[in-house]
Amino acid sequence: MAQLPRMPDLDARRAAMKKLALFVGKWEGEARLLREPGEPLVLMQTEEAQFKLDGLILEIEGIGRSKTDNKPVLQALGIISFDDEADTYHMRAFNDGRFLETNVKLSEDGRSLTWGFALGTIRTTSVLRINEKGEWTELAEITIDSQPAKKLLELTVRRQG
Repeated sequence: MAQLPRMPDLDARRAAMKKLALFVGKWEGEARLLREPGEPLVLMQTEEAQFKLDGLILEIEGIGRSKTDNKPVLQALGIISFDDEADTYHMRAFNDGRFLETNVKLSEDGRSLTWGFALGTIRTTSVLRINEKGEWTELAEITIDSQPAKKLLELTVRRQG
């Protein structure tokens, strides 16, 4: 007879997700997108993070708009959850019609999240941090083969309201 799947510990999941409350809110500022060699594209950046499903997930939506015509240039949506059995945060992130799934690490001090992915010889790392000024900063880097890491995105946003 097949065994029933284990029931998740919802209290443990909600308690782990509460550790991400520092990131919740509406944030505005600037992002620097480095898609091609040369000068970065500077965008007006917003980040909105909110708990959903009674605190079981954290939804983060980031939109970078062109300063010249206010059109979206960068749109990303991440959904973070906690797996109490594996004791791990997990994220599914969507961007430019693609998605990835990855584990997320919360720093010991609870002020930063780190994630990344690998595809063949391409690796990325991203660090989202609330700095000493209370600003949300994010740095995404890419490494191809054995080349040094290159910045893909840098952003700094401040809590609104």
